[in-house]
Amino acid sequence: MRIGSVADSAGVSAKTVRFYEQAGLLPEPPRTASGYRDYPPQAAERLSFIRGAQSAGLTLAEIREVLDLRDAGQAPCGHVGALIERHLRQVDERITELIQARADLRALAAKAAATDPADCPEGEICRILVRGGGGDGASEG
Repeated sequence: MRIGSVADSAGVSAKTVRFYEQAGLLPEPPRTASGYRDYPPQAAERLSFIRGAQSAGLTLAEIREVLDLRDAGQAPCGHVGALIERHLRQVDERITELIQARADLRALAAKAAATDPADCPEGEICRILVRGGGGDGASEG
């Protein structure tokens, strides 16, 4: 199967196929007598797996680990489960950070709404963004 066919089957571009090949995620296929890459049918399945794993948030290095396990004849399910749990924890941590950032921004927005620019002394950059002082108490903490 030529590169265009395998790319179409997997829903990726030929450039993506070459990239995954260079990254070591897709074995280099044999070449025809005329020098064209001749991919086996399972290459499209592997490409689809790589795209799905990326959509789930796995890095190329993590995907390579999973593929290496499978290529060594081992079922990678336990490893994949651990990767997913780790990514889930990271997403949860990021959500917590974003919730705190939203609360901080809401407090700053309230402080900005209550701040009269006429009350800003010369030489002070901006009291809205100064933490722990110089404000008018409108912060929600």
